[in-house]
Amino acid sequence: MLGQGGHAALALMLLLLLLWRQAAPIEVPQDPKILQDLKQPPTIVKQSVKDYIVDPRDNIIIECEAKGNPVPTFSWRRNGKFFNIGKDPRVTMRKRSGTLEIGFRSGGRPEDYEGEYQCFANNEFGVALSNKILLRVSKAPLWPKEVLEPVVVTEGSPLVLLCNPPPGLPPPFTFWMNSAMTPIPQDKRVSMGLNGDLYFSNVLAKDAHTDYSCNARFLFTHTIQQKNPFTLKVQTSRKVAESTPTFLSPSGSESSKMVLRDEQLLLECIAAGLPTPTIKWFKKGGDLPGRKVKFENFNKTLKIINVSEEDAGEYVCMANNQLGSIRHSIFVQVKAAPYWLDKPTNLVLAPDENGRLVCRANGNPKPIIQWLINGQPVDSSPPNLSRQVLGDTIIFRSVQMGSSAVYQCNASNQHGYLLANAFVSVLDMTPRMLGPKNQLIKVIENNRTFLDCPFFGSPLPELRWFKNGQGSGLDGGQYRVYINGTLEIKRARAEDEGTYTCVANSILGTAENQVRLEVKERTRIVRAPERQSAIRGSTARFDCKVKSDPSLPVTVAWTKDDKPLQLGWRLRKDEESLTIPNVNEGDEGMYTCTVKSEIDQDSASARLTVLEEASLNPSVSSALPPDRPDPPMDLDLSDPAARSVRLTWIPGNDHRSPITQFLVQFEEDRWEPGRWQDLSTYPGDLNSVILQLAPFVNYQFRVIAINSVGQSQPSRPSPRYKTSGAAPDAIPRGLRGWGSKKDNMEITWEPLLDLERNGPNLHYNVWWRRKDSGEEWSNVTTVGSKHVIHNTETYVPYEIKIQARNEFGAGPESNVVTGYSGEDKPTDAPTDLRVSKVDSTKANVHWKPVALNSVQGEFKEYRLYYWRESSLVAGLVVSKEKKTKGFFSTVAEPSGILSDLVPYSKYKMFMVVANSRFESPPSNGVEFTTKEGVPDAPKFFRINRRGFDTIHLEWDKPLEPNGLLVGYQLKYQTVNGTRLGRPQLETFLPNETEFTLRLPDRSIRYKFFLSALTQVGAGEVFAEESPHFANEAYIDQVDIATQGWFIGLMCAIALIILILLIVCFIKRSRGGKYPVRDKKDLPLDPVDQKDQDGSFDYHSDEDNKPLQGSQTSLDGNVKESDDSLVDYGEGGDGQFNEDGSFIGQYTVKKDKDETEGNESSEATSPVNAIYSLA
Repeated sequence: MLGQGGHAALALMLLLLLLWRQAAPIEVPQDPKILQDLKQPPTIVKQSVKDYIVDPRDNIIIECEAKGNPVPTFSWRRNGKFFNIGKDPRVTMRKRSGTLEIGFRSGGRPEDYEGEYQCFANNEFGVALSNKILLRVSKAPLWPKEVLEPVVVTEGSPLVLLCNPPPGLPPPFTFWMNSAMTPIPQDKRVSMGLNGDLYFSNVLAKDAHTDYSCNARFLFTHTIQQKNPFTLKVQTSRKVAESTPTFLSPSGSESSKMVLRDEQLLLECIAAGLPTPTIKWFKKGGDLPGRKVKFENFNKTLKIINVSEEDAGEYVCMANNQLGSIRHSIFVQVKAAPYWLDKPTNLVLAPDENGRLVCRANGNPKPIIQWLINGQPVDSSPPNLSRQVLGDTIIFRSVQMGSSAVYQCNASNQHGYLLANAFVSVLDMTPRMLGPKNQLIKVIENNRTFLDCPFFGSPLPELRWFKNGQGSGLDGGQYRVYINGTLEIKRARAEDEGTYTCVANSILGTAENQVRLEVKERTRIVRAPERQSAIRGSTARFDCKVKSDPSLPVTVAWTKDDKPLQLGWRLRKDEESLTIPNVNEGDEGMYTCTVKSEIDQDSASARLTVLEEASLNPSVSSALPPDRPDPPMDLDLSDPAARSVRLTWIPGNDHRSPITQFLVQFEEDRWEPGRWQDLSTYPGDLNSVILQLAPFVNYQFRVIAINSVGQSQPSRPSPRYKTSGAAPDAIPRGLRGWGSKKDNMEITWEPLLDLERNGPNLHYNVWWRRKDSGEEWSNVTTVGSKHVIHNTETYVPYEIKIQARNEFGAGPESNVVTGYSGEDKPTDAPTDLRVSKVDSTKANVHWKPVALNSVQGEFKEYRLYYWRESSLVAGLVVSKEKKTKGFFSTVAEPSGILSDLVPYSKYKMFMVVANSRFESPPSNGVEFTTKEGVPDAPKFFRINRRGFDTIHLEWDKPLEPNGLLVGYQLKYQTVNGTRLGRPQLETFLPNETEFTLRLPDRSIRYKFFLSALTQVGAGEVFAEESPHFANEAYIDQVDIATQGWFIGLMCAIALIILILLIVCFIKRSRGGKYPVRDKKDLPLDPVDQKDQDGSFDYHSDEDNKPLQGSQTSLDGNVKESDDSLVDYGEGGDGQFNEDGSFIGQYTVKKDKDETEGNESSEATSPVNAIYSLA
């Protein structure tokens, strides 16, 4: 139990952590001006490994590098005592370094320098320590001399040939061979154990040999030592007795094994018996971790990689044959050397600031945390009122100058230790400007502009901007000041020109710098070159007129087909144009004018097409439309290289439209044979290009010509060209690390494209390590696109990189990316969930946050689950569907607004904290009620029937009354086109849902607006207009028929119809009696008969064609008669249609006397009058 002192210390610690507010540490910019003057304690940057084994044939080098200002000095301890380097002539220390070099040219034994070394880097601000480096010399002792008697064994019996290799450092690798240096065959019956011994489950007659030799290979010396060979004699018998399984290794029915976390576990069971037993493995109380387990040595060895705590337990191996079985239990304990949870980092503070160092580690057993300052225990250092040690945390309050030091955190248990250095540097530095002085910035008008003012000081100064040395600081409006000192002008205008001053101010002083801003007019081409065609031998001219700021000098450059244009005696350039005299075919192409100032540029392009003189002949060139070009011909490959080849072709006919582009395609026969892919495009004036190719591809090419009409058919393929292989050039894309389970991390990437392989046997090297842990990289080689790391801690960052490799070598390594292991369920729930300021549709939500480390993953949001429990309106059934709303907040007292609530309802809610995969347990539940609001629109609103003088309205109560209904209100007004009448209002009780309106005039239309009412007010309006019924259409028809304009229209139509009927009747009655004769003096046909009154009646086929004479006149085939139109009809006013034909029929001309005698009657004929009107 804790004593009173323990309780008091624990309470004090909790109080301090509760009240602690940590100031953000200062980030020192990596600016040479700052670093040159910055005084900092030493930091170890390089050191040898803790367990350091060296080759006795080489000099010994023990590394120790450190940085600091002033430059650190170095000293060493050996076996805990000061190591006087100066007294040993074999030991030297490198200049400006602590690295030791021990040489043996003048004699001496490396074994004399074995021991534990520790480096100390010291300057006036503190002392940094290296790890304790255990130096040992590699040993490869000889095999002891021994005389081995022949081994005699009965056939079928088990046998163990002992190896007992000499103890080496590091331990040797053992293997068995015969005198011919051939490995001893191993199988299910004969195999080597982990200790190097050779085990026979049962001996057969064929095992009798005289040269079973155990060999030991020593890694450092690269030597192999051989034990004297065994001679094995086998006594045979006619019948070999079978036997049940027994264990050769391990012995007994159970054993134990201890393994450290992250190491590999090797369990072995070797059994004797005849027939040879089969080995099987189990884990009691669970399954074997499938992804980490490997069975080796013919199932006799169980191997588990990257051991974690859950791999502890009882493992059972079972050996069985047809005579029986036997088991052995191995109890595995998993311990752990210390490993970092939160490694302390350097802390730079200004005077009177606060800070803290945290050192958290885990292990099994739990490691002991010890703090040191400058290599000495904190407990024995002089007291410091501004420093307080609370277990794994040191808190600094109001630090002062002179208290800079290097702190060491040592986390240790019986299996190892961790040592980390972290300095606390108390820095006071007057404000200073880091950028160039009095800089001139020129910008283009209306562009976004940034004025930089890098600065530093400790404590961190406050920065303000001023314009022309006047007014208050610039911030807001079109100005924005960033935390790094940069001033943003969102849109630079002419009035923004001037001198801007940035002033950095702190309690230690002031520093300032000036930036002069000039706003310039944009450079632009106001008359651009235009596409043109020129006859060969003529002159072509391209315009390029430029407008720019008068104070900015500009240069104008011309290019042809993206290549600089060589101006000489023929091509001439002036300020506003380019002239090309005596145009020839080589001048054809795309011309680009580029104008540049010191701060911007503009460009414009146009194509010149060169025409033959024949093109001016319309009969040749204009008669045929342009067409697609013919395919290129005669593809040829030359100039072969490792990754390129020259392709040449002959262009086909362009069919009156110049070729603008050539498209080169390729096909390869390894990955996608038969599929043509685009390689590159080239200007239309080229027919020989160098193709850039990928290694290890068997290419063939084809070319397509393109003009303004379209593409040609592809050319015939070229001969094949195979490029040689090479190491990959590409880095796998999409590298990421993420956890699919709480204790793993999946590393995935996009495999290289087929054309990026560059060679056969493509695989990937993947490296990973804990971020900021300082540990060595782990790596794996795989042909897939995923690798899973198991037994990780929950949501810890890893550094990951990848490299592609094939048979020709390794490609470039990727940049290091950060991935995270899997997430687990958050352990803590938000607390003290409550609401405030509840109105009808929203409420303010408050809660107490969780510690971010309890989220056990990426913090996503506080997720609020809420649902409508019931309505306060009696009898109203509501949906209790749960809804969610997320709040992202990391402040100490978070809150949010929950909106879109239904008024006059009872709600329930709870909150969880969520990471990317899981949610925490729920918070406390909360119930609250929303206030009354205005109701929704009525459920329906319709007009059921309409008479000539009434309208009947019906409606139903709203689906969501949002409170207690107190009634309805109906507003309505007359509608006449776009004009609205005066509004009228009717109110109804809550139980009234219909209303009959009497119409003063049956033709009046109404527009209605209905809404429900609560105590809060009127709700959503339901608008409706008078409907159109069939009886209304009848009424409308009666109204139209009584209108004067309608009656007049009907009368006019009747009169026109009557006149048309009279005309038709007269035409029918006169048309057959008086046909027109072709000639006035033609004799009568014999069939003509003369009437008694002297008139003639003609009976012919034309009697039924009264308009025949008019039709022949239209045809124009009848010779013009001597008859005059004046002789027919009424005087000389003959009537014509627009085409010159006569209107209707006219009578035959009579003798002059007859005509005169009948003149009066003919002139007054009503028929002629009608024809004249017609």
